[in-house]
Amino acid sequence: MLTLGGHLSRLSLPQRGRAHLWPRFVILGWQHVGMIATAADYAWFAFGRFIYDEYTDLREAYCFTLVRGLTPEQVLARTGAEGFPPMGLKELIKAGVSDLGRSGSGYSHFFGVAPIGDWAFIVEPNGFMGVLPSIAGRLSAGTRLVSHFRNVNGQEDFLWMEDGQERLALEPSFSDIDSFTKWDEEFTEIARQVEFDAAHSSESFFAMAEYLTGVKVTPELLEQSVYLCGVAPNSQ
Repeated sequence: MLTLGGHLSRLSLPQRGRAHLWPRFVILGWQHVGMIATAADYAWFAFGRFIYDEYTDLREAYCFTLVRGLTPEQVLARTGAEGFPPMGLKELIKAGVSDLGRSGSGYSHFFGVAPIGDWAFIVEPNGFMGVLPSIAGRLSAGTRLVSHFRNVNGQEDFLWMEDGQERLALEPSFSDIDSFTKWDEEFTEIARQVEFDAAHSSESFFAMAEYLTGVKVTPELLEQSVYLCGVAPNSQ
């Protein structure tokens, strides 16, 4: 059994209802209808209240993933995760940057997941499970997954999958800004719509994720959500 500070235990997973939050716009295929978020709308994450406070660790290294139509319990089931009791954001961050999930048998993935309307919102402090095709493929079976990741070295990934198939996988080198712009035409159009800024790529990826899902991530959403937690085994 994995523990953190002696207070985590195995979790029996009951079925839970999902809160419903109306999105600001509707996604039809990948086409966008309604108000369009831009990188500037997510400046708060990099430059606002999250600097030099208890959320600094999350800002520096994270993976955020949205999966349509799954409950938190289904996310744990599809990833093969061992469940732990729900946490708030501060506790989730503290656990994510600890040794939880890093066993002697290899790296495993600690995460929290909350229901946001029709989407499962997965938060990984200092994690990367959501951009691993092997795990993301299982999560996206029969549905849509959008994930973006950043580590402490500034490396970033963005992944969009439909029913186990990659629609967009960006793994640009943080030292090669030009690699952000080498996309197919339809994806270049999405980047244009969200006013993608390679100098502020983290905020731009938030805007792209909102474009593809209709889910707007805000400080209030992060802070007020209650996250069902799990540790998933590594999958190559």
